Amino acid sequence: MPGKPVLHRDDPSAAPLIGNVKVTRDDWLNVAMDVLITDGVEQVKVLALAERMNVSRSSFYWYFKSRQDLLDALLKTWEETNTAAMVAQSELPTKQITGAVLNVFHCIANPALFNTALDFAIRDWARRSGKVRNLLDRSDARRVEALTQMFSRFDFPEVEAMTRAKVLYYMQLGYDMAEPNETYAHRLKMVPHYLKAFTGIAPLEEELEAFEVFTQQHWEV
Repeated sequence: MPGKPVLHRDDPSAAPLIGNVKVTRDDWLNVAMDVLITDGVEQVKVLALAERMNVSRSSFYWYFKSRQDLLDALLKTWEETNTAAMVAQSELPTKQITGAVLNVFHCIANPALFNTALDFAIRDWARRSGKVRNLLDRSDARRVEALTQMFSRFDFPEVEAMTRAKVLYYMQLGYDMAEPNETYAHRLKMVPHYLKAFTGIAPLEEELEAFEVFTQQHWEV
């Protein structure tokens, strides 16, 4: 709609894009991502995005060859953010496995690291696209492998490392999908118990304290 603010500008404090204001490639990509998340891939259309930003659709073709080129860019962005962030977090050095799992939990607490809504939108898209399904399967496998290697670093046997990795990963996906109505305080209180269930050992107090500081900075409470 004319005058509607862009949800994911490079600068969140920037004024809405209205009139004949030149938009960037990131503007097109980020508005397309918003539409993908809220309305599904079928609604990611060039004309509709142009109307949403109140600009001419001709500028779209400065940055993308076609709608398919835009869709491919969305998939690339997802892979380079969500999947890459989870892998990177799982590889950070820690004293024990509980700290490593907490590093992965940073993805949950900080949307800048891992966009859960985008992940769900890609999964919905994959139900209707074999290409996207293949990309999703590859991404899931990469994430599980990274988590498996994380457990292996702390001397968990091969099969146990893989099993714990899958329990951690797929439980978290289901947990986020369920969107339980829980307070921040309750979720934080449960963290030590989840860690014990995922790893078999109790977390260090210093790990919990550092995680609480992190969540206070990033979690939407």
